Amino acid sequence: MDEWHDFFLAAAGAAAVLAGLVFVGLSINLDMIMSNPTYGLPGRALEALVLLMAVLVVSCLLLVPAQGMVLAGVAVLVVGAADWASIVAIHLRQLKNWRSLEPALRWNYVGRVVLGQVATLTFVTAGVAILSWGVGGLYLLVAAVVLSFLLALGEAWVLLVEIHR
Repeated sequence: MDEWHDFFLAAAGAAAVLAGLVFVGLSINLDMIMSNPTYGLPGRALEALVLLMAVLVVSCLLLVPAQGMVLAGVAVLVVGAADWASIVAIHLRQLKNWRSLEPALRWNYVGRVVLGQVATLTFVTAGVAILSWGVGGLYLLVAAVVLSFLLALGEAWVLLVEIHR
């Protein structure tokens, strides 16, 4: 796994920086975020942080030297399952506001649920793939990391920019 070191180092650094960006967005716009829970902005912020923390934790765990593929696969699978369960819990909590949402926001919510499932289940699948295929399963983890970054970046954009529209 030595050839993957730079990827995991870059992913950990990027996840930490993007998590900081989410915290900046939260601190700058905290009053707006908390003033209207109908739009689910606190949940969106938490969703972004959960996705980024999953990337950060997995990347850090896979940087540990001299671990075998079984331990790496179990680590990715456990973090992926926790990531998935957290995102599902966030989405279910936001579902209680479904009736009060206007149609455009309902479609936005559905899109977020679908993208959240794709990103987190890719993590889980990557864990299984690493356990089954060994190093080849890490390529699926790359997809999970990229999807998580894109989804978290979209949430950060909403918290920093779209909230003012």
